[in-house]
Formats: sequence, C-alpha cells, structure tokens
Amino acid sequence: MTTEMHVKPEAQYFSLEAPLLAEGRSDTTVARTDLLRLRLKVYASGGENVLHLHPMEDHSFIILQGEATFHIGTEDAITVLTKYQGVMLPRGTPYWFQSSASENLVMLRAGAAEDWPEDGRIAPDGHAIPGHSLENKHGESIPIPGKFFGP
Repeated sequence: MTTEMHVKPEAQYFSLEAPLLAEGRSDTTVARTDLLRLRLKVYASGGENVLHLHPMEDHSFIILQGEATFHIGTEDAITVLTKYQGVMLPRGTPYWFQSSASENLVMLRAGAAEDWPEDGRIAPDGHAIPGHSLENKHGESIPIPGKFFGP
C-alpha cells in the first residue's frame, strides 16, 4: 500500500502598503499561489480604461481608499464603488473602471484561475490587450514623496 505525501503550502504574510501617486498607477503582487493572486493597485487617475475580460480568471476588486466607477458588461452599465465596497467578476465578464474621486484609488484585487496565461486580458472581440499597453492607457507611475497607503 502506497501512501501519498501531500506537501502543505506555506502561509504567506503580507502588508497592504504602497506609495501614493501624483501620476499613473501601480500594481504590486502581495501574495500568490498556483490558484490565487492578491495584488494591491493604486491609481492617481484613470484606471483600466478599455472594455476587456479575463476568460480564465474569476476576480474581485475591494476598494480600500477613493472611489471607482465600473462599467460592467456594457459601457452604459455603471456602478460607483467606495471604501469597503467591492465587486466579484466571474471569468468572461467584460468590464472597465476608472478612479472617480480626487484622492488616489487604492484597491485589493484577488484573482483565481486553474491555468494562468502570460497576460489573460482580452477585448470582447478576442484580441489581446496587455495590461501595461498604450491601448489600456498605461502611463508612468510618479510617487508622491513621503505619502503612503497602509500602516
């Protein structure tokens, strides 16, 4: 009789701390396993500004500071989320969002997938839209000296 040994994954401890920004956005992975990824996202302005979807990944955004205006499914389906509110997006759900307050938008993003493609973001017509592309209106991040979100 053979006994299988299961390797238990190690716990990961993390802090939700990031520089606040004068311009641009930042995206920091704070913890990950083969199924789950947690990222802290900071936006001085803008957001994920083009309708896209993740065909392999369920994911959620939780607002920690600021305000985000989400367009989910269509351009006209608008929901504004504020501090301590969030949204769960099942894989394949088209969406985009933008920061809609004067302060930095800070969000925790949790995503889960059985298989992680290199860049799992596509347009509704199927063409790839890399997160750090001009099409997604990604610009340089400029931190505010001495200003941070978190402890």
